[in-house]
Amino acid sequence: MQQSLERSSRRPKGLMNSLATNFFHFRNPYTTAWWSTSYPGFGHISMGNYVSGFLLFFWEMVVNTKAKVNLAILYSFTGRYDMAKEIVDNRWLLLYVLVFIFAIWDSYRLALQFNQLAILADRHEETIQPVHISIMEINTLDRRSPWVAVVWSVVAPGLGHIYTHRIPTGFFLIIWWIAIAYYSFLFQSTQYSALGLFEQAKAIVDPEWLMYLPSIYGFAIYDAYVNTVEYNRLFEKEQAAFFKKNYQNPDFKMPTGVETDMHITATFEHSLKLELAISELEHKGIAPDHICAIPMNTPRKNMEIFDSIHRADGMSMFDLPTVLGTVFMLFGVMWGFMWTWGPIIWGLIALFAGGALGFACKYMYYKLYVQRQPAACNNEVLLIVGCQKSEGEMVEKVLSGHLALSLGRKE
Repeated sequence: MQQSLERSSRRPKGLMNSLATNFFHFRNPYTTAWWSTSYPGFGHISMGNYVSGFLLFFWEMVVNTKAKVNLAILYSFTGRYDMAKEIVDNRWLLLYVLVFIFAIWDSYRLALQFNQLAILADRHEETIQPVHISIMEINTLDRRSPWVAVVWSVVAPGLGHIYTHRIPTGFFLIIWWIAIAYYSFLFQSTQYSALGLFEQAKAIVDPEWLMYLPSIYGFAIYDAYVNTVEYNRLFEKEQAAFFKKNYQNPDFKMPTGVETDMHITATFEHSLKLELAISELEHKGIAPDHICAIPMNTPRKNMEIFDSIHRADGMSMFDLPTVLGTVFMLFGVMWGFMWTWGPIIWGLIALFAGGALGFACKYMYYKLYVQRQPAACNNEVLLIVGCQKSEGEMVEKVLSGHLALSLGRKE
């Protein structure tokens, strides 16, 4: 028994502290490699490798600026090839290429390795402590809405990560978002664009700094969304393990038993409300061995495309849209310097166009392929409470007051 416990603890699912929750979950290694291509360091940051990710990010910012890579890209894709050759600094450019390739390769390698560790942790049924309290912060594992994370990431990159309590990534993105917005004259150019003064908007903006923006925006939206979905799945897994351990007593008498006058059944979504309901029942005198919580897997007839706070299957609709949105936005910014409306408006138009194209492609993929596969599961919990007739009304009131999806009784 001791040997089994030691072997199991060698492959933990993750760790929660006051700043973040870091854990293993499945990732598409190609998507991770793409974010390292978009901006070295992002692939590592998305996997929770903060030190290496932040170092690669700083390296990209310094060496890219010294080598004038962004300006060379801008001139190359706008047909000004001689200017691109003149402005680039080859001494820094050769250094840039080596680490750039390493960042892509290493993020791909780590994604494969972390997927293997996620499999081992799941096979050992490892979970994670759902609450961490320190004198500085309180971090709790709870369900959150992926779309709220997206909205806050659109308002300002990093806010979506703070919403999911991924503090290192959140503050890092916010700081660099402020720096890039300031040095690129983003808001001044946006103001001129809104007033129809497109020539002034193009003249005031700094293209070298502005071209960092698509990668940061795309990554912030994608990473906040995916992490929220995975946190929700981790919450369900941890809560299901808790119920199996504490509320599936072998001595529990199912509705055919004779120790209680009646049984009340209820269904819940995985949530803190369910734990509060059980806690209140125990507080009001229902013995723990008269409560049975059974995590259920309910097959869905049709796979839903969008994740929500109530359902997350981990199959992200956001990978291709954010990838294409980032690429399109980058080209929109570059070509916007040559077009009438300027880089801000064309960058936004390209962002939405790329995102829409990505959603359309992903939707067709789901319709033509994914929905033909076995349906995923929408997880709920069946709660059975044995009680006396005099306690029945109290039990039903507690369960309904904590958002039970359905109630039933057998006397």
